[in-house]
Amino acid sequence: MKQDKALVVFSGGQDSTTCLFWAIERFAEVEVVTFDYGQRHRLEIDCAQEIAKELGIHHHILDMSLLNQLASNALTREEIQIEEGENGELPSTFVPGRNLLFLSFAGVLASQIGAKHIVTGVCETDFSGYPDCRDIFIKSLNVTLNLSMDHSFVIHTPLMWINKAQTWELADQLGVFEFVRERTLTCYNGIIADGCGDCPACQLRKRGLEEYLHAKSKS
Repeated sequence: MKQDKALVVFSGGQDSTTCLFWAIERFAEVEVVTFDYGQRHRLEIDCAQEIAKELGIHHHILDMSLLNQLASNALTREEIQIEEGENGELPSTFVPGRNLLFLSFAGVLASQIGAKHIVTGVCETDFSGYPDCRDIFIKSLNVTLNLSMDHSFVIHTPLMWINKAQTWELADQLGVFEFVRERTLTCYNGIIADGCGDCPACQLRKRGLEEYLHAKSKS
């Protein structure tokens, strides 16, 4: 893989930034792609741009505004409250078809730039009930992409089977713990670093951080 090129699906958040550094360590060349779908926390696009610029990574931003027209949810509509799902219901932050479209367009872009590898930060351990973060979906789409373009893509999911504490641990192992903590934007309310502390994304990030720091202090 050291001789290959990779494309990282990149939002500027904790998970995708950790995946970016994971990819930089493993591939000869890395580019990133960010999708503008009219998300309410649009500052993530600015954050992604700043990180890519600082690291000298070629950054693609693709217009996915059609997704905003189709998917009415808490990430595309400010008037919809951010709520966690109950009784088996999906959270209000679920964007139908998002990863399906993102990875499909990432595949098209990867074919144009000569990248065999596509890296995404989806996770089944802390996936909040999102069906398009499941391993079975990624494996299925990988086959579909290869068949649709007659290409041998490999979709990598470094975070698939680890929780948030282990994601912090991975960032630390990569030597970018402070960078990820201070420079990334995970918060649904668009606040960088530790975020607002109240939204589900911030709470998940904070719990993982506290768990990792506690475990590290005892080791």
